[in-house]
Amino acid sequence: MIDRVGLAAFLRHRRESLQPEDVGLPRGQRRRTSGLRREEAAALCHMSTDYYARLERERGPQPSEQMIASIAQGLHLSLDERDHLFRLAGHHPPVRGADSEHIGPGMLRILDRLADTPAEIVTELGETLRQTPLGVALTGDSTRYTGPARSNGYRWFTDPAARRLYAPEDHSFLSRMYAAGLRGIAGLRGPGSRAAYLADLLLAQSEEFRQVWNDQEIGIRPHDTKRFVHPELGRLELTCQRLSDPQQSHHLMVYTAVPGSESYDKLQLLSVIGTQIVGSGVGNGPVPEPPEGRPAGR
Repeated sequence: MIDRVGLAAFLRHRRESLQPEDVGLPRGQRRRTSGLRREEAAALCHMSTDYYARLERERGPQPSEQMIASIAQGLHLSLDERDHLFRLAGHHPPVRGADSEHIGPGMLRILDRLADTPAEIVTELGETLRQTPLGVALTGDSTRYTGPARSNGYRWFTDPAARRLYAPEDHSFLSRMYAAGLRGIAGLRGPGSRAAYLADLLLAQSEEFRQVWNDQEIGIRPHDTKRFVHPELGRLELTCQRLSDPQQSHHLMVYTAVPGSESYDKLQLLSVIGTQIVGSGVGNGPVPEPPEGRPAGR
């Protein structure tokens, strides 16, 4: 059962303990609130201020599991805090590990401070969970996909538009890298995993994937420099730095350019141009249902 008193007290304490700069918000000169305002917390949690306020006032219906997950992420809760929040709301906590999509607060704090840099947080299957505004301007909104198409490796072999983002001379290497990476994850997670399910889908749908998969390659690492092709700015050569959270199997990818280079100047221009929806006209297409007993992509 929901513990309304405990839930309200926990939410108030977590909101009041967060400062605007902790979540990438400007403080402002006339702020009197010690922590976040309710409307700020509600926006971070993707809900109305009225709904959030009712929870803090011990009112309203029992929030769903999806709503509690959104609150836990919006308030930058740790895994232990997230699990406690679920129990207060009368739900069982989600699983931890490779399938979890709850981003650790430390990684979120870093991402919030990278507003002027292309960056994204991805799962081990290449599913984008968060992007900075400049990350969206570089590659488009990669969080909009659903089902297996959430994985950039899956899109690489099934959606031709995915390849327009990268220099043609890198396509062959990237095909080998995605196949080898998926093989490694499937071997690590086992035959019933989401990685194994994606491999089965691709084997059924892509002749190119079948060819590179049959080469049995493993351990192909991405290059430090990635060559993007932007529809407005053309080619950009960006260095990719990766910060990993081994507990959640999430990676923070940060893209920078060498100062003084042509790509550096283009990156500055990109911040002025604003968000470009790359491949905006491309749909995800029909996605086959998973075989009975197999996990569906989320």
